[in-house]
Amino acid sequence: MRALRLRPATFSLEPSPPFRLDLTVWTLRRRPDNQVDDWDGETYRRVLTLNRKVVEVAVAQTGLPDAPRLEVMVTGSRLVPGVKSAVTAALDRLLGLKTNLSGFYRLAAADRRLRLLAERFRGLKPPRFPTMFEALANGIACQQVTLTLGIRLLSRLAETHGAAIEGNHLHAFPQPSDLAGLEPERLKRLKFSRQKARALLELSDAVVEGEMNLEGLALLDDEAAVARLLQLWGVGRWTAEYALLRGLGRLHVFPGDDVGARNNLQRWLRLKKPLDYEGVHRTLIQWKPYAGLIYFHLLLDRLAEAGMITPRQGHPS
Repeated sequence: MRALRLRPATFSLEPSPPFRLDLTVWTLRRRPDNQVDDWDGETYRRVLTLNRKVVEVAVAQTGLPDAPRLEVMVTGSRLVPGVKSAVTAALDRLLGLKTNLSGFYRLAAADRRLRLLAERFRGLKPPRFPTMFEALANGIACQQVTLTLGIRLLSRLAETHGAAIEGNHLHAFPQPSDLAGLEPERLKRLKFSRQKARALLELSDAVVEGEMNLEGLALLDDEAAVARLLQLWGVGRWTAEYALLRGLGRLHVFPGDDVGARNNLQRWLRLKKPLDYEGVHRTLIQWKPYAGLIYFHLLLDRLAEAGMITPRQGHPS
């Protein structure tokens, strides 16, 4: 792929408060091994393919959580109105910049357990992958393996098949057209299993050939969207619900088949018995419609326990 000349340009964004870039980015990247969503402790970087243009976007927070301001630098294209609006729309989705969580904070204020969790990670906004294709690819890669291994598979996929900018070590996450038509052996060399390689390639082919309109799933209710996703080879209930939360931004969805998330919920509530799928949903009814937001907060809780993030710190000064 032809490399692009570097043309940095900058502009500012003001997210809906409260907002913390560090917490939101970690909810998106999940592991230090993530080579698509880069974070150096101050600046978030990602290479995006927008309207067939490949750009690197760098984002840093300069305002405090209650008066947030983001400085955005775009490299790889002139900052004409179309590019700026596309970058802004991508960041709105990736970082939940416009998401108003006042209802969630009101609910948390009336519940001690939820209040403590919400206060600990105040400023987190729910991230979404740029496309439903990337959300499903993440789900497929992370099936039945540790999250660390799944993230490494995705990073290898991006490094091998994603677009890049000259002089930049980061790669964009591959588009369906980057993967369609590949032989499964190409992905198996990256340590994808035969089943995952087939699922990802068949998904890519279906999107490119117009057989599957993933973004159109936003028009369907949960049941219909899940039913449509389950028609895809290699996509089960967990992957479908994961895509509803992380791809469509449906914050009431808690992927109940996610064993790690179930364990996080059990640990948070100090339950003696493990939860099953139905038990998860019975437990979360009291915090409706924010089950998915609790999912994200509990992920951060585990990352904090592992020493990857520091709650209540990392605020820009």
